[in-house]
Amino acid sequence: MARSCSARLQGEAAAFTAALRTLVNNPQFSDVTFVVGREQQRVFAHRCVLACRCQAFRGMLGGCGEDPPGSVPPQGPFVLGNVQPDVFLAVIEFLYTNSVSLNSHIAAVTYGQADLQQHCLAFIESCTAVRTRGFHELSDTVLVRVLRSDRLAVDELDLVQAVREWAHVSSAVLGRPVPEVAALPVRELRLPLLAPSELATLESHNQRDLLIPVESIAAAWRSHALRRGSGVPPQLCRPRRGTRPRDHHRHLDPHAK
Repeated sequence: MARSCSARLQGEAAAFTAALRTLVNNPQFSDVTFVVGREQQRVFAHRCVLACRCQAFRGMLGGCGEDPPGSVPPQGPFVLGNVQPDVFLAVIEFLYTNSVSLNSHIAAVTYGQADLQQHCLAFIESCTAVRTRGFHELSDTVLVRVLRSDRLAVDELDLVQAVREWAHVSSAVLGRPVPEVAALPVRELRLPLLAPSELATLESHNQRDLLIPVESIAAAWRSHALRRGSGVPPQLCRPRRGTRPRDHHRHLDPHAK
C-alpha cells in the first residue's frame, strides 16, 4: 500500500505583505468607507480584514441589530472627524500588513488611538440592540469599557441577557467556565436598576450557569430592602441613557430626600 504523505508549503512573507499592502485604501472590492479628519478624506477598507485584526473595529462593524441571513451589514460611511488621516492610514496599513513606517508624529498619536477607540465606543453606545455577532466577539476588556458607559441606549435587563449570551459564546470558544470568562464584565452590570420581579427571575436563571456572583445579586436585593443604594458602588445605581424607568429608581438617587 502506498503511504500518504504531506508537506507544508511556505510562501515568501514579503510577497504576501506586499500584496496586502496594495489593498490599503484601495476602493476595489472595498465594502466599508471612512470619512476621516477635518479634510473629510475618504478611506476605503475591507470589513473582514478590520474585524479579524482589531476588536474595536469588530464591535464597530458588527452592526447594531440582528442582520437576517445573507444580508450585508451597514457599509457606512463612518465619520471619524477627530482622527487625522495620516494616523488613521497608518493604523489601517498596520492592520493589513503587520508593519508600518512611523514618523515621530504618527507614532506618538497612533499608540494611544484614543479618538478611534472613542468613535467605536460611541457607535456601540448608539445601538439599541446588542445581541449581535459583533457584540459576542468582543474581548472581555473591550466589553468592560462598553458596560461602563452611561450613554448605552439599552435597558439593563437586555444588557444582562446580552452579557449572558456573550459569556456562553466565549466559554465555548475558550474552553473555560462561564463564571471565569465573565468575571470582569459582570462587575459592570447595574443590577440595582432591575425591578424586584426581574431580579428574582435573574436569580433563578443564574442558578443554571453561575454567571453573576451571589454577592452581587445579594447587594442588589439589599438596595431594594433598604430603599437606597447603600453598600453598592454609586455607578451601579446610575441609570443609562436607555434604562427604562422603574418605580424604585427614585430611591437610588443619592440626592433624593
